[in-house]
Parts: sequence; C-alpha cells; structure tokens
Amino acid sequence: MSEVYANRRSRLRDHFNAAGTAAALVTRPANVRYLAAAAPHGAVLLLGSQEDLLVCSGPPEDRPFEGRPDDALRVHVLPVHGGADPAVTAADLARGQGADSLAVEEHHLTVSRHRAIAAVAPALRLGDVGGAVEQLRVVKDEEEISCLRIGAEIADQALGELLESILVGRTERHLALELERRLVDHGADGPAFPTSVATGPNSGRRGHRPTDRRVEEGDFLSVCLGATYRGYRCEIGRTFVIGTSPADWQIQLYDLVFSAQRAGREALAPGAAYRDVDRAARHVLDSAGYAEALPPLTGHGVGLEIDEDPQLAPAAMGKLDACVPVTVEPGVHLPGRGGVRIDDTLVVRPEADGGPELLTITTKELLAL
Repeated sequence: MSEVYANRRSRLRDHFNAAGTAAALVTRPANVRYLAAAAPHGAVLLLGSQEDLLVCSGPPEDRPFEGRPDDALRVHVLPVHGGADPAVTAADLARGQGADSLAVEEHHLTVSRHRAIAAVAPALRLGDVGGAVEQLRVVKDEEEISCLRIGAEIADQALGELLESILVGRTERHLALELERRLVDHGADGPAFPTSVATGPNSGRRGHRPTDRRVEEGDFLSVCLGATYRGYRCEIGRTFVIGTSPADWQIQLYDLVFSAQRAGREALAPGAAYRDVDRAARHVLDSAGYAEALPPLTGHGVGLEIDEDPQLAPAAMGKLDACVPVTVEPGVHLPGRGGVRIDDTLVVRPEADGGPELLTITTKELLAL
C-alpha cells in the first residue's frame, strides 16, 4: 500500500512543482489521510523539497481509528503539552530543508495560521495549492471502493434490523441512536454523518434532525444513515409507511420519487455531464408539478468525506469518470404532510462492466412496517 500513497504524493508534487513551488503543506484532515494513510487529530502533511513529513501532536498510535501512517513517511511528533502548532512547525521544517516557497491549502488554512506561518518563515513565498488534492480524490481505486462497499453492507444490516423491530410509539431521536449503535456493532468506525429519522410531517426533509416526535400509525418514516469504514463514508436513505396499508397519496408520491431516483441512477455513466444526471431525476418530479419542493441537488460524491465532488446539480460543470462513487437522492417534502426520500450510493462503471454498481441494496419497495 505504500506505493499507492507514494504515487498520490508524487502526483500532487508534480502539480505544485509545475506551478513553481518547492514544497506543499496539506492541512485538511481528509486530504492528509488520503496522502498519508492516517490523519491523527490536528496532524498536517509536509511534502518537502527533501523529505515528506507527517507532523502531529502526540503519537498516532493513540488514535488507531484515524489510520496508521504510511510506512514510507517519517512522523514528526510534537510534545503533547508544548502548545506548538503542527502547521507552523511544518513550515519551519520546510524552510530548514531549503525550500524557498510553500503551497498551502488556502481554502482550509485560517487567517491566523497563515500569519503565524509567515511570521516563523518570512523568507518562504506562500502560494496556494488550491483544490488539487480534492480533485485527485474524485476517482477512487478499487481498495477505496471496497471500503465503501463494506460500509454500505454495514448500513444495510443496521437498517434491516431496525425494520424488524417494533417502531410505533418510539421517538425519532431514539431510533436514530439505535441505528448508530447498530452501525458500530456491525464494525463501522461510526456513523458517516448524523443519522436522520423523520416521521409524519417531518418525513422527506433533507438533513432532518431527529426530534422527540413519536412514530404513529399511518406515518411516512424516512431514514437516512451512513457508515464510516476505514475512513470511507457511504449513504443510504429509504422511506416506509408505518403500521397500515399506505394511502393513495402516499403510493403516488412514493412511485413518483422512485421513478425520479431510477432515472438518476440510469443516467450514471462515464462521460455523463453532472447536470444531465441531475436533470434526469429532476425532470420526473418537475413534470409532476413539484419543482418548488425539490432539493438543490440530486446527489454528490462520497469518500473520505460524506459530501465530496462531484455535485450533481443543475449548474454543475464537468463530466463523470469511471470509478467515481456518488449518491442519487431525490426527494419531495410536502409541508404539513410529509414526504419521500430515496437515497443510494453507487459507483460509476462503464456499460461493458455492467453499468453503475449499486452499493446500498436494501429494498426500495414501499413497505408497510
């Protein structure tokens, strides 16, 4: 695996060297983990002119769930109680290696940190590495996809077990906590994001935070959860009816959102424009008169963060590549009544390989629980 991380660092080095910069400082945690195999709390990565260093406060072994650093990297450990800033220390180390310039992640670095770096190494010309690491992260290798696949299996297991339990009378908050416990029980590092459980008039809301509302007969119940496995995060969302046969309006709304989600999934292919995938799903709902009830995007990339590039949105620019994992998650929320969300994580694959690979496989049939 060291070759994988060395190759990633080499590609980034080619990028900033081509821009005339001798060294780079990576501070965004997901980017550090992508390049170094680990991101201990507060750690930064220096791609130096002579040597690459992972600079952190305290031994990385203290937090094993944050990964084990690539063996090819030297780890520079700062005193736990010394108060030194790893980013400032890394800049000083870059200067000590003879670098005359340093590319930083300006979109992540705070103003105070930027000033501290300039103060400790005033001879360094500071530049911006931009979103170069995020762009490297878009296309996943098969090891990364395997982690996402396992995370999806864990999320499917946790959701499946919940559906077999008694739900009426329990609160949204209680169900969300139970789902997160089940994720960990099945081997997840933890939830990929705060679990959303929404019932009745809350159902179908994107990012709904669970409340003390109790599940009632006839409710729509929408659930959105995800597992983190070895740092990689996936997502699944489903909607069900509680306790009774669904009403006509619930069946109609569910079938509509299901059709939109299917259209979005079928549009996933290498070379497909991001906005065309969004348009495929959005058109189904828009044509039925729900334009104002639609979320700002149909899906997004996943990986070391739950919301990565690409964004599947109306104004998004760019085209999909193979081996890019994305969500497809259209939904409709009707104020005062509730709504439907259906959310899957898939990997873009060419038609010759069977088309998009569905990672989250819990049934999308409208179940009455």
